Amino acid sequence: MNAPESFFQAAAGVSSESQLARIVRSNEEIKSIVATAFKINLMALNAIFLAKRAGTAALGFGVLSNELRRFAQDLTQQMALLREMTAESVTAVSSLMQQRRLDRILDLAVRACEGKEIAGLDVVMARAEAAFGEKFQRLRQFDKVLHRALESTGQLVELGGVLARSAKIEAAYGGQYSSSLMQVSTDFAEVIDQIKLSLEKLTRERLIKEGS
Repeated sequence: MNAPESFFQAAAGVSSESQLARIVRSNEEIKSIVATAFKINLMALNAIFLAKRAGTAALGFGVLSNELRRFAQDLTQQMALLREMTAESVTAVSSLMQQRRLDRILDLAVRACEGKEIAGLDVVMARAEAAFGEKFQRLRQFDKVLHRALESTGQLVELGGVLARSAKIEAAYGGQYSSSLMQVSTDFAEVIDQIKLSLEKLTRERLIKEGS
């Protein structure tokens, strides 16, 4: 009796080494964003402090500093969500990889018994195929949710970029604090750019290839 070729080929393709590599890269990028996110809040607090010291000369910068702080808080919450999703992705992929190993063992057993009638083999294969399909669909759904979360994070980071650029413009009117305000806004913009790069990489690293 032969196993359905599409089933074992699918198991091999979806859980390939390249698939695992994509997961690792995705998780590393998310960790990088999480590690960078806390800097945003510190920079926002520093900006608020400098704006207060500059007084009326930095009223516009002060307003933007408060917006940057709100942005920092929103980004921190979004990063916490992505961190949770990172852990879930590891669990989902590990489960699929484990099923792949079981499928390989079953494949070897089926090939060894080729031409022989083995009672209950059809049932075992059907269960294995159902288990793989369930885990694969779960990972596919998780991939869609993660991708939407990344898109939402990307929109939030774009807002942060706009605030940082606006703060840099306002820094020019900060009088004797102008250079300090400019440095804070420049540092903020650089961190935002780092997060943007990580998000761009993540949007290209899907857990499930399109068309799978």
